[in-house]
Amino acid sequence: MEYNYATIWESIADSVGDRDAVVCGDQRRSWTEYENRASRLASAFAGAGLGIGSKVGLYLYNSTEYLEAQFASMKGRGAAVNINYRYLDEELLYLLDNSDAEALVFHTSLGERVARVMERAPKVKLWIQVDDGGEPVPGALDYEAVIAGHDPAARITRSGDDLYMLYTGGTTGMPKGVMYETGSMCQSFLELSYPIYGYPVPEAGQIAAVAKERWDADAPTRSLPACPLMHGTGMWLGALVAHLGGGLITLLSSRALDSEELWQLAEREKCTQLVIVGDTFAKPMLTALETAKSEGRAYDLSSIRFIISSGVMWTSEVKKQLLDWHDFTLIDAMGSTEGGMGTQITTRGNIGKTARFAMSPTTKVFSEDGREIVPGSGEAGMVAAGGAVPKGYFKDEKKTAATFKTIDGVRYSFPGDWALVEADGSLTLLGRGSNCINTAGEKVYPEEVEEAVKSHPDVIDCLVVGVEDEKFGQRVTGVASLRPGSDVDPDTIRQFTKENLAAYKVPKDLFIVEHVQRAPNGKADYDWARKTVEEATSL
Repeated sequence: MEYNYATIWESIADSVGDRDAVVCGDQRRSWTEYENRASRLASAFAGAGLGIGSKVGLYLYNSTEYLEAQFASMKGRGAAVNINYRYLDEELLYLLDNSDAEALVFHTSLGERVARVMERAPKVKLWIQVDDGGEPVPGALDYEAVIAGHDPAARITRSGDDLYMLYTGGTTGMPKGVMYETGSMCQSFLELSYPIYGYPVPEAGQIAAVAKERWDADAPTRSLPACPLMHGTGMWLGALVAHLGGGLITLLSSRALDSEELWQLAEREKCTQLVIVGDTFAKPMLTALETAKSEGRAYDLSSIRFIISSGVMWTSEVKKQLLDWHDFTLIDAMGSTEGGMGTQITTRGNIGKTARFAMSPTTKVFSEDGREIVPGSGEAGMVAAGGAVPKGYFKDEKKTAATFKTIDGVRYSFPGDWALVEADGSLTLLGRGSNCINTAGEKVYPEEVEEAVKSHPDVIDCLVVGVEDEKFGQRVTGVASLRPGSDVDPDTIRQFTKENLAAYKVPKDLFIVEHVQRAPNGKADYDWARKTVEEATSL
């Protein structure tokens, strides 16, 4: 059997068909139902002329339909295209055009935007709307009617070379589609996850039998991705990895993080893992735990073995606070859409430093002139991810050449992260080079400053940017939000930060805001931070 998501999931459905595959609100799909509905949708795609390599846009919130539509596209050897539900008309149109999407599945609450671009998207042959209370869009088919009106697609032979693509926004420019070979990607996820869960890595043809053994032993992975499926952390770590073990995906009904719902669902569904995005998610989750306990309704956390995070800093202080509640294993993954680079595994007996990661065996760190960084040298370098390296960016040869490079016969991905290699071989993440601030000739990575500011007990969140300055070239400037009721002033926070940072890294100015804006996946919105700083300094 090929390492192919759709083929593996079909075999799992044949093996554990009556077991749960996806739960969202009052919807509960067994593996048999999940596979059958995806197969009927795959028939609709084929009937509209979609074939091998065809792209299906997913303009959806987290939902069972998101996973079904992705499965359906894979069944026909096509590729699902993740589209950010915050995108407005022009951004949506860009994604449809850039990806060569031939179908779009969307929630009706987003329908007004879809309706305005339909005539300008001639490549799209099929528009399918999922009813979530919005006005129906003329010319679009009803999702449930499409499924009811088609027979299941015949099973086909697929290839490990089939395309998997995930669009990433990065920090600058328009989003780009990162292309993977499905086979190597599947294998890398199996090699990553099965040992952590305590199982030997199976061959593709053995996965269905292993899934049945795990269900029969009442030991499947029950995953709750609290972050959007439209981003890599939620989809890859929260859904794909769990489904490669025949596990259950439990989705929040809320369309923004609702920590109370998260803990309630984890308790109800006996979730074994939660997938979050660093402190941005963990801090409100802690607040919800504290509130529930104070009100005499503490949550049962006993089923949760793992909390997994990627994409945003997850500080040691916050990890310690989580471990006070339960003996979790906390897995902090250093990576990006372009590749994984390292991990930090934290338990009650092993709490490491913030942003310190064990380097993956296939990871290297190189200087700008191509030298491998010597451990313990104190020299910063660019992190290079090896292993299952993407094929490149869809329709962007220039960016592909800049990001994916071959050194000494080995192909690496250079997503843009800079790090130090410590004497013990571990990585200390500094941040993205594209965000680096040059102040008076010194390099300052915003992430390092943000974590130092956030370590103040009254600070909830912080973003740091460089603004133009006649004296320094760029001036390190930050925006921060405070805990309710706090009246701490910016200078006090700045003085506190000086205890942990060199003076040139400390924000010259710090502005207090009610809420630090981030994307739904928790990643920094530096454009917003820069505009906020500029408005504050112009007053």
